[in-house]
Amino acid sequence: MKRRQQRSMNGPPYPCGRCTPSAGDPHQVSRRWFLQQCGVGLGAIALQGLMANDTLGATAAADPLAPKAPHFAPRAKNVILLFMGGGPSQFEMWDYKPALLKHDGQLPPAELLEGYRAAFINPQSKLLGPRYRFAPAGGSGLMVSELLPHTSKMLDDLCVVRSAKTDAFNHAPAQLLMQTGSQQFGRPSFGAWTTYGLGSESRDLPAFVVFNSGKNGPSAGTANWGSGFLPTVHAGVEFRTIGDPVLYLSNPEGVTSELQQSTVNTVNALNRQNLDLVGDAEIATRINSYEMAYRMQASAPEAVGVASESQHVLDLYGVDPAKPSFAKNCLLARRLVERGVRFVQLFHESWDQHGDLKKDIVKNCADTDQGCAALVTDLKQRGLLDETLVIWCGEFGRTPMVEGGDDGRDHHPNAFTIWMAGGGVKPGLVYGATDELGFNVTENPVHVHDLQATLLHLLGFDHKQLTYRFQGRDFRLTDVHGEVVHDLIA
Repeated sequence: MKRRQQRSMNGPPYPCGRCTPSAGDPHQVSRRWFLQQCGVGLGAIALQGLMANDTLGATAAADPLAPKAPHFAPRAKNVILLFMGGGPSQFEMWDYKPALLKHDGQLPPAELLEGYRAAFINPQSKLLGPRYRFAPAGGSGLMVSELLPHTSKMLDDLCVVRSAKTDAFNHAPAQLLMQTGSQQFGRPSFGAWTTYGLGSESRDLPAFVVFNSGKNGPSAGTANWGSGFLPTVHAGVEFRTIGDPVLYLSNPEGVTSELQQSTVNTVNALNRQNLDLVGDAEIATRINSYEMAYRMQASAPEAVGVASESQHVLDLYGVDPAKPSFAKNCLLARRLVERGVRFVQLFHESWDQHGDLKKDIVKNCADTDQGCAALVTDLKQRGLLDETLVIWCGEFGRTPMVEGGDDGRDHHPNAFTIWMAGGGVKPGLVYGATDELGFNVTENPVHVHDLQATLLHLLGFDHKQLTYRFQGRDFRLTDVHGEVVHDLIA
């Protein structure tokens, strides 16, 4: 049996478990493949009768990204995920620890490290105090680093969680856990689950768009925005910020728009015939891809054309339209959300400071601080923040102990900081706390699965009910874990 057929026989994965079988529904592959291919042709006769009894029509097969209703009224309808790949140091940015500064250069208490596992360093390494000054900001008076002058000015719009924790202490597994709910490859990403559950409001742009910046790509690669075992139409599409947004978007010389449209129509007609016969979800994905690519030839260049923005907006973000940057990606994220893109993911993979912490984190913050703050400010000014959930996070934090010489920190899953804005979260909230050395969470822990459950709740989903049947089991983003953190919700 071919791989595609194997994958298609895994059963009917209905969002929320509420839908009924439908004519032409690519989710009905298991039954239809069996009847079509087995029984020496008798199954094909029976198939016609079964299809005649289906009730929902062929809409889902014809348009797998059609907008769908969630379980309950959502607080957010779009997501922008700002992912700081590599593990940003909370001690230089968000989690001010005077005691860590006081005990700089001393060994940590022995009982603190009992049973502790570290990725690269000896747990007996000395403590390293914060390398930069902090000052109170916002109505909460949260101590924020001098490295974040722009973000500190809009702190009252943020929900800052200082008690995040994860299970993984190496980059790729931790990124996968944050993005897919599992440390193993093969699971759908948060963005893919979002478009699977909600569909898209844009017919001319992908439902899920990805941008990359920084000196490295993400450690877990394209799995960070992959569709896993969901139909591949839900995978993220990586956009470039210089030239065509995607490669080969422009027609080659000699190919007219009319010729291209005729070719697309013919190919899709053949694909629809096959879809009617076997109902394979990947055929629906192929049809959608051809049609989307054709429409994107006009829509995508316009969507990424930041030169059309006013100088005031360009200055707000600190963007040069001719140059790629994280800040430009933030502006593009706002433009895409305006145009109905459901999920936009920005990766900036530069935060793995095992050494040169003091120098490199300055550059990281200079590259990202203004863009992050401008994005939230811009969304708010345009009335988009209430319905757009903005998330800033990495895969884990950094240790309070020094690594190597005197200017680096190791990976630390026990406690780190994230922030969110808009989309139904409480603005101006500082949630959770760590011990005086920032080693463990002491108040209101938020595990990665709890975060995922909360984000899905804001999008209108019961995370236990947004499932997909694969290999005889119902899978979900939170696996068998996670509780909604209602304290974070406005």
